[in-house]
Amino acid sequence: MNGADAIEAFLDMMSAERGASRNTIEAYRRDLLAFDADLTRRRVNLKAATRDDVRRHLAGFAAFGAKASSQARHLSALRQFYGFAFTEGWRKDDPTSAIDAPKRGRQLPKILSREEIDRLLEAARNLGVDANAARKKKKPEASPEALRLVCIVELLYASGLRISELVTLPLAAVRGKRGAIYVRGKGGKERLAPLNPAASKAIEAYLNVRGEFLGDAKESKFLFPSRGAEGHFTRRRCHQLLKELAVRAGIDPAKLSPHVLRHAFATHLVEGGADLRSVQTLLGHADIATTQIYTHVASDRLKATVESAHPLAHKTHLPPAGRSKKPKAFSGGGHSGG
Repeated sequence: MNGADAIEAFLDMMSAERGASRNTIEAYRRDLLAFDADLTRRRVNLKAATRDDVRRHLAGFAAFGAKASSQARHLSALRQFYGFAFTEGWRKDDPTSAIDAPKRGRQLPKILSREEIDRLLEAARNLGVDANAARKKKKPEASPEALRLVCIVELLYASGLRISELVTLPLAAVRGKRGAIYVRGKGGKERLAPLNPAASKAIEAYLNVRGEFLGDAKESKFLFPSRGAEGHFTRRRCHQLLKELAVRAGIDPAKLSPHVLRHAFATHLVEGGADLRSVQTLLGHADIATTQIYTHVASDRLKATVESAHPLAHKTHLPPAGRSKKPKAFSGGGHSGG
């Protein structure tokens, strides 16, 4: 069995036994094939690689400017593969043991304020509305594209969906639902995602024009159908629409992505007093450590608010060091009242 065959055997196991998503499988494939190609150039077999081979490969990966997070992901793929190789009896040791992952600094997610969310939704509602027509009519009719975009933003922000969960959301998951929807997340795990009245209303309005996006197809199982090969709205197109929406809303497009709306959902919950375990469940995080980042985001935002808005943050009321003020002795005279 050559390196490529061994990698495919590992990926088949990850898909069949562990329920890894297609994106995860593809990421593992890229990392492992890159490692195999590096070993091949040095005439080393993938199944016979040593700890030094792994270290040399990671060092070269870092030399090309890969971020610590990318290096850690790369090492994780190798660990998973060689754990599988050990289980299958291909090896009697694990060459990735005793290799530490690069330290990653805490990177806080980008966050939108509630006011910016309101601006996004307003810009989405006005998508395609002619300015002159809007002045003549009190309530101009929203276009199908506008109703779809409002529905997308509401679902990402109100339910905390991942972009992959959103674009593959079945029509049956939302039809007639109030208060919550079932979402199939990473590893095929289902969870209950909240659905507030605004999101429910946006879904209802969009469903009235959903047929506009079916094209020649009479039916589609997806909430957001598309004429493309996948049959549903693509992640790439969703990213593009949100960037364009940010510009219309007067927001830096670099600040906006589907995942940023998910971050906003979680951060605003924590700021509102939601407990971390509940937020973990709503986000579908396997490990609460992943959710804890939002406590840092919320506390950092509160600290920034205090520093910018509280009057004591800009004044020094204590005397300079070494120059303590002493109260003046009462010299009598002046006002004498009770």
